[in-house]
Amino acid sequence: MKKLALIATGLMAGVAGLFGASKAVSPITNVEPPYWWTGMACDTLQIMLTGDNIAHADFTLNYPGVKLDSQVSLDSPNYKFLYLTIAPDTKPGELKFEYKLYNHKFTLKYDLKAREKAAEEHRGFDAGDVLYLLMPDRFAKGINDKDIDLGGFDYPVTPDRSDPNGRHGGDMVGIKNHLDYIDSLGVTAIWVCPVLENDMPGGSYHGYATTNYYRIDPRFGSNTSYRELIDSAHDRGLKVVMDMIFNHSGSNHPWIKDAPSADWFNHPEMDTMTNYRLTTVHDPYASDYDLDHTVNGWFVPTMPDLNQKNPHLMKYLTQNSMWWIEAFDIDGIRMDTYPYADMEGMSKWAGQVMQEYPNFNIVGECWYANEAGGAFWQKGNKLNPVETNLPTVMDFFYILNGRKTFADDTLPWAEGLNNIYDHLAYDFLYPNPQGILTFMDNHDSDRFLEKLPENLNSWKQAMAFLLTSRGIPQIYYGTELLMHGSKEGSDGYVRLDMPGGFPGDKVNAFTREGRTDLQNEAWDFLSKLLNWRRSEARDVMATGSLKHFLPQQGVYVYQRKLGDKEVTVILNGKDEEVEMNMTPTREIMPFGSKLRNILTDSDVVIDETMTLAPRTVMVLQNW
Repeated sequence: MKKLALIATGLMAGVAGLFGASKAVSPITNVEPPYWWTGMACDTLQIMLTGDNIAHADFTLNYPGVKLDSQVSLDSPNYKFLYLTIAPDTKPGELKFEYKLYNHKFTLKYDLKAREKAAEEHRGFDAGDVLYLLMPDRFAKGINDKDIDLGGFDYPVTPDRSDPNGRHGGDMVGIKNHLDYIDSLGVTAIWVCPVLENDMPGGSYHGYATTNYYRIDPRFGSNTSYRELIDSAHDRGLKVVMDMIFNHSGSNHPWIKDAPSADWFNHPEMDTMTNYRLTTVHDPYASDYDLDHTVNGWFVPTMPDLNQKNPHLMKYLTQNSMWWIEAFDIDGIRMDTYPYADMEGMSKWAGQVMQEYPNFNIVGECWYANEAGGAFWQKGNKLNPVETNLPTVMDFFYILNGRKTFADDTLPWAEGLNNIYDHLAYDFLYPNPQGILTFMDNHDSDRFLEKLPENLNSWKQAMAFLLTSRGIPQIYYGTELLMHGSKEGSDGYVRLDMPGGFPGDKVNAFTREGRTDLQNEAWDFLSKLLNWRRSEARDVMATGSLKHFLPQQGVYVYQRKLGDKEVTVILNGKDEEVEMNMTPTREIMPFGSKLRNILTDSDVVIDETMTLAPRTVMVLQNW
């Protein structure tokens, strides 16, 4: 339907020109980005115009400080790229492009706005933050279905909460309505799974098949409601991280029907799927065939692979990121499937975004089972021949090993909490270990809890470690409610609805009364730790050093330190009482030291020998 409307508009313009009608209809059906700003460090602007045969139009512009440098037409006649240079002292205002097509003259008006705040005031997230990852379709509903306009959609899928792979109806307003809940938990930032339009068969509730890079999916709300969510979060001191996907688009994106150029997509014939073998990217012996099938193959048949080697596409995508930062004041970007895209293209993207916003942050999803693979992608890694410019990478170690590390005390001495020690010992591979996103689970993995536990001892240890070790912690929504399960059979089983977030829910876990005793125990523990981290220990967690000790008798001890502030954590990973000789840790806890256990609000005196209860977790501060 979209394509037919576009063609019809173009035909009307063409017919008007051929028969000499007094007023022709403008052939331009889409302008991206829809507006821009003056005073940007990057002084070059690309405007992509869409319209029937618009490639044949000739444009002129007369505006002080703005120069129309070039007009680029590619393979499709239905796209035109205008490249402008904007001088630093250019005043905000309305650009008026004059152009000719079909023997008719037209005017295109385009706004140059003043920036709301200076570039350096856009501050991203760091290791002082804790991200709360949520999937909007599954979190909470706030928009009445009858108020959702899916006019023009090819696939106007409606909610069906009985289908784990279908849309359930959560939206932007639902998140906004529960910001007090999120804030009271004690996190400092929200990572919202993709919210852009996904006009796809089945509804694409997860949001990872974009069909419009400048429009919020109307089932989630509107561009206006997205900005309202961000503003409301900022009013509470919460940051918002936007999930983006530049490796691929959705298969129903207009570009699939009519690509600007033949090389806009890799393997446009859809003859090559990715092999998911990211080792080929840094393998010095990798064949061209294998590497091509990693980075240029389609991620899945419904997600065609974008070609980041195309400079016009990468300019489009880079500006798209800047537009969401500038227009909506987002506080960070999480970039999906990062290593599957062209490394040099993404390096330029990250470099240009960080040059424009030097205090911003970007985290790339680099899914590796080992430390070296993830470290390879972080900015400053000298082993990578390409400077990635990527400040933060994701640490998938705990998704793969967290459950056996914290939940099973029958493992041999070389495993259990030794997994943590050995894993952190490889931090020398990372240029910036504090720039690592850490998590026990997320929307692409099994839940940390396979089933509802009988007690929270090992769960508490995992949460305490996550929130006090190095890096930027991320908590998956529902963790505070002990959500559990496996994705076997359907990703939807680890993307459950928040109880109470939807009309008709019989249980409302957003309230204390709606939670079980065990859930309230989990909530209280996590909230206490998070709020302490946010209010008292944020600076220590953000930039403090880390020192840890080889686990002895199943007990792991480590310390975070910044100046005269110290936070020491003691974990007994055994299901039995341990009598511990504290001599090895005297360098950080001299005998007789009195420290405050923030979990129990009680003092702990360090003796030469200490008896630690089964699954003990202590978070001790010295101030």
